[in-house]
Amino acid sequence: MDKAYMESVQNALVHTYNPAPIVLDHGEGAYLYDTEGKAYLDFVAGYAVNSLGYGNEEWNQALKSQIDHLAHTSNLYYHTRTKEAAEALKRVSGMDRIFFCNSGGEAIEGALKASRKYAYTKKSGRYEWIAMEESFHGRGFGAVSVTGHKAYQEPFEPLVPGVRFAKYNDLESVKELVTDKTCAIILEPVQGEGGINVATEEFLTGIRRICDENDILMICDEVQCGMGRTGSFFAWQQYGVRPDILTMAKAIGNGFPVGAFALTEKVAECSLNPGDHGTTYGGGPLACAAVAKTVEIYEREHLPEHTAKIGAYLRKQLENLAGRHTCIVSCKGKGLMQGIQLSIPLADVTKKALDRGLLLIGAGSDVIRFVPPLIITEKEVDELIRILDEILE
Repeated sequence: MDKAYMESVQNALVHTYNPAPIVLDHGEGAYLYDTEGKAYLDFVAGYAVNSLGYGNEEWNQALKSQIDHLAHTSNLYYHTRTKEAAEALKRVSGMDRIFFCNSGGEAIEGALKASRKYAYTKKSGRYEWIAMEESFHGRGFGAVSVTGHKAYQEPFEPLVPGVRFAKYNDLESVKELVTDKTCAIILEPVQGEGGINVATEEFLTGIRRICDENDILMICDEVQCGMGRTGSFFAWQQYGVRPDILTMAKAIGNGFPVGAFALTEKVAECSLNPGDHGTTYGGGPLACAAVAKTVEIYEREHLPEHTAKIGAYLRKQLENLAGRHTCIVSCKGKGLMQGIQLSIPLADVTKKALDRGLLLIGAGSDVIRFVPPLIITEKEVDELIRILDEILE
């Protein structure tokens, strides 16, 4: 452990994170290695980003090849990688139009702007959003404004006006907030930061019905739960409830910083026009190369199907674990986005896990979140359970 290095990093950066006291050097498969050569089984995957794991040579070579050709052009010009990346995301997302940006937070900002522009174009007079309690949508002002956690909001108030919060999985609470000023309803099909909460079919289909009946747009934030994480390319596909706007990031580039929001043709025709929205780096050659290769590997390796299968195995093992340890209050989640609710402090668990070579993170105030690379096998799940058995004794 290089304490001097870590101290120098802290002295150079704005102190907005408290990193674990390890310095990572490289990775292979589902494992990361620190500068001293110690291996860590990774059930964090960079916050559900590194879906293909570490050291995927095919993905690495695609980016190395692209950087030798062209790294950046801006959106003033066409380049040779846009078509395959955009068509790949359209194909797997079931949406019609793609806007590339750099992060999930930017995708949310664009989605919010698109929903207001749609209402403006329609001359409906609508401008308000309904969001969910316990939600998390990002760090920008628009994203924080629709995030249902006061701790994220209070230091930065006043926020963007026109946001009302309903209870997740409580359709009546949504209906009570709908007015002739509501332009969109935004939600995560599976809440991540809020504690790994899975939407019910009744809730999602009910929101879709409300939106259809009132010409309100449905925005699904799948920045974390999308791209194979729950057992389908996007979680909404398991409900059969297509959103009007879909946000994505994290796993779509397998570690390269790229985000996107996608629109139906109906929304695209009546929302953003040239000059309404933009980004200098969004959809650059490197980002598009990362997206195109990531989707190619997903499709060839049937990764969402693998996720569904190994996710079911993980859930079964977590439920067995809960039967052995009374500190586990409940198990919840979908696919490889699982969580265990604990009655003991999360910090104690994550610290003990780190000491034993296991990387874990929390979700909400009392849930340990499991969002590993999607390539994991039963062997890695069994290793996870073995370590958790030791920690929770």
